[in-house]
Amino acid sequence: MTDTVSVHRVVEAIESRQGPVDILVNNAGIIRDRMFHNLSIEDWREVLEVNLTGTFNCSRAVIDGMAERGFGRVINTSSISSLGNPGQANYAAAKTGVIGLTRTLALEYAPYGVTVNCIAPGATKTEMTRSLPSDAIERFIRKIPMKRIAEPEEIAVAHLFLASKEARYMTGQVLFVDGGISIGF
Repeated sequence: MTDTVSVHRVVEAIESRQGPVDILVNNAGIIRDRMFHNLSIEDWREVLEVNLTGTFNCSRAVIDGMAERGFGRVINTSSISSLGNPGQANYAAAKTGVIGLTRTLALEYAPYGVTVNCIAPGATKTEMTRSLPSDAIERFIRKIPMKRIAEPEEIAVAHLFLASKEARYMTGQVLFVDGGISIGF
């Protein structure tokens, strides 16, 4: 994700076997949570590199080809943490950057038939959330109006919608899929 040359090589290999990339879902993400006064520059850089620069690198590798063909869907993954979350200055900054990148690319590539949108999930049952202490998950669940965290499939269907022809007139949008927690932010 963070190595531009490697990303371009992977895209070339995929396109040589499968044909042109018409749909890209940028969904890689890492956390290195610490309160700001304990946040190292290394943890800051690593989270921004994977979460924001990785989105840039993958988008850059395919979006001009999409524009040349007159069709493409780029779906980026942000987070409700883009609204701010204690202990996640690096993650929130990266995920807010993903939103800004999404909106800018949407403006630049809409004339070429490429839509660029963003999903901002809330807590979801993933390897990342499984690594959190159970009491932290329970505290988070109490804040969610739906009183549970998302199943991965519930986030995936939002990505599928944005990749579909039904979403052809949507671009530059951020779709919060979070059980209602962002309403209270």
